[in-house]
Amino acid sequence: MAGKIDAKLAELGITLPTPPAPVASYVPYVISGKMVFTSGQITVAPESIKYVGIVGKDISLEDGNAAARLCAINVLAQVKAACDGDLDKVKRCVKVTVFVNCVPGFTQHPEVANGASDFFVEVLGDAGKHARAAVGAGSLPRNVACEVEAIFELA
Repeated sequence: MAGKIDAKLAELGITLPTPPAPVASYVPYVISGKMVFTSGQITVAPESIKYVGIVGKDISLEDGNAAARLCAINVLAQVKAACDGDLDKVKRCVKVTVFVNCVPGFTQHPEVANGASDFFVEVLGDAGKHARAAVGAGSLPRNVACEVEAIFELA
């Protein structure tokens, strides 16, 4: 039987991907005590990498927001792996950091980051409300528009 969080994902029509294995000398998440720290997740979709380009030049604000949402979906897939498949073990989302690949002078990082933040609240309810940083980056891996990392507390 699916848990509450899996049921909410199904209601929203979201299928979490199988998390990819790391491609270098790092792990996709670390559990320390009751905290799960995820590595940064980029805009990998089942068919390919999406949202490639620079926000404010190649990528619109709206697509930047969608890119952050996709990253957040990938973050939650890693958290599900950390919880042995049971997202109901998540007590809350504690902190989210969103990196935006953007043009110099770009100032709408929060609007891009809302794609990730809104996703976590949509899926987890009040437990999805978190502290956050949204920062601009001169470049990101594979030239993706966004990268998201997060910290979750387990019950």
